Amino acid sequence: MPASRKELPDNAPHILVVDDDRRLRDLLSKFLTENGFRVTVAASAAEARSMCGHLVFDALVLDVMMPGENGFDFARWLRTRSQVPILMLTARADSQDRVTGLEIGADDYLPKPFEPRELVLRLGNIMRRAGPGEGEGATLPETIRFGAFVYRFDRGELRRGEELIRLTEREREMLNLLGRRLGGHVHREELAGAGGAANERTVDVQINRLRRKIESDPANPVFLQTVRGIGYRLIVE
Repeated sequence: MPASRKELPDNAPHILVVDDDRRLRDLLSKFLTENGFRVTVAASAAEARSMCGHLVFDALVLDVMMPGENGFDFARWLRTRSQVPILMLTARADSQDRVTGLEIGADDYLPKPFEPRELVLRLGNIMRRAGPGEGEGATLPETIRFGAFVYRFDRGELRRGEELIRLTEREREMLNLLGRRLGGHVHREELAGAGGAANERTVDVQINRLRRKIESDPANPVFLQTVRGIGYRLIVE
């Protein structure tokens, strides 16, 4: 069953967590939900296979060592049907395990124990590389709409009706990231750009400048919303 502990938008990234350890499943479900993900959990590869048959996921967090069918075998089966991003977890530090997982087609590999924050960042990275919904054959839109505004990705052009809204290069980069996440959250680290963490403090300032161009009341934004403790999201139509 989906583990939803707070209200999340329907287009929030949907993660399948597959692990036979109930305590870890519960912890991951709680942490990921608090960080803006919709979460479904499975206790075995067989249960996960059933869920993949009727639900669409944006990424999988997959344990390697499970009774019965292990994570490697399940990932092998899944890769014959989907390119959905896979982050594999293991208690084993054997480098051969890492190589095996990557050869099968896993996108990343995280040994236990791990910091939950690192898992969230790695998930964001593999989903960003894949693109929203790419594993399920979806295509990215050429334009997005929010309120009276239309943004064109190919031109980096924002319009309100016939009016062209002037954007800086950084504002254009931010709209590209936020718009392509289709309403999902984007971490401050991503929005900071090439400067990385050193420039995260400037992200809030740049977001506020962008809000002044698209919000009627920048102090109470409707479109460019803050995701507390994480970053921002753009609410698109």
